[in-house]
Amino acid sequence: MAIPERFSNLPDYAFPRLRKLLSGIQPGGEPMVMTIGEPRHAMPDFVASVMAEHIGEFAKYPTNEGTQGLLDAISGWLQRRYGLQVAPERIMALNGTREGLFNAALALCPEWKNGERPAVLMPNPFYQVYTVAAAAVNADPVYVPATRDTDDLPDYASLPTDLLDRTAIAYICSPANPQGAIASVDYLQELVTLAARHDFLIFSDECYSEIWRDTPPPGALAVATAMGQADRVVMFNSLSKRSNLPGLRSGFVAGSAENIAQIRKLRSFAGAPLSLPAQRISEAAWRDEAHVTASLRLYQQKFTIADRVLGNVPGYQGPAGGFFLWLPVEDGEAAAKTLWAKAGIQVLPGAYLSREVGGRNPGAGFIRVALVGPADETETALTRLKAVLYDAGE
Repeated sequence: MAIPERFSNLPDYAFPRLRKLLSGIQPGGEPMVMTIGEPRHAMPDFVASVMAEHIGEFAKYPTNEGTQGLLDAISGWLQRRYGLQVAPERIMALNGTREGLFNAALALCPEWKNGERPAVLMPNPFYQVYTVAAAAVNADPVYVPATRDTDDLPDYASLPTDLLDRTAIAYICSPANPQGAIASVDYLQELVTLAARHDFLIFSDECYSEIWRDTPPPGALAVATAMGQADRVVMFNSLSKRSNLPGLRSGFVAGSAENIAQIRKLRSFAGAPLSLPAQRISEAAWRDEAHVTASLRLYQQKFTIADRVLGNVPGYQGPAGGFFLWLPVEDGEAAAKTLWAKAGIQVLPGAYLSREVGGRNPGAGFIRVALVGPADETETALTRLKAVLYDAGE
């Protein structure tokens, strides 16, 4: 049986491509992996005790949409963080935000928009699940450059009116993966206005929202609510980055009652809810801010290290949020191979996070570097990276 063309035409995922690129190259030093966005700060210290207390609940089927305690905890966090009043029925627990970013498209993207095949907008570079979600709903993916020319955020308002009129969903990630750019209130207001004018939904991926340099990033749902347009935004967040719990696979989606009802309906037939012990840990994590503040300080320390080590590199921009550096190089693949061969440092070519459009891949001249390790390890790695790529030339 033939594989559907919309999936067979997708490129390989970034990390298998990287393994293939570096295959056969011996690391030129003690290996230091700075590719994957897997937090390495300490988990909250209450995780083990909550798990032990609720270990017997592995014997029970979990609640599909989230326990009442978990939904209340998320609702409380939205109130504290954004001043938002979001009732629990407007929230659903997720098995990680990637599940939600994909399944929300299945639940909410129409088969046709104004009599035409729908379009799904996404920044370029982008988190790879966005394009797979578009393929799954048989929509046209539209890759909109998010480059230094547009402050590393997509300029959706510049798109042709006929394209915007058939747009069903626009993805936005703030702080952006990989560039670390933060969408301002003004940017979000303009995007919400555009969505209302052309009748599309905004899927706001905010999983890096608690990692920032100077000021907490604004939330799209909060901005839309203040404008009386809460039904335009579906927001996603998780505990992976906020609480250093990527293996828990726990996040949430929030939006209008109607949109969340549709996503919950899909989950009841085809979803994979979190186990009850995982939901109990998640509830405790959303109620606690002390561990988040401690982790944030560590990231801010590493921002300072990166600025000190790389600040005189031409084109360097420290991230406003998130934990990636988006470093300019002549060729991302060549830089990745050189770093691995000469310094044992593994980074991700930017082209693997982008799509070529009009003969140009906006990530080709960059590498993504994850600042997830301890501060001393990060400084050692960045110093070696600078010596190989910038002091001696690529």
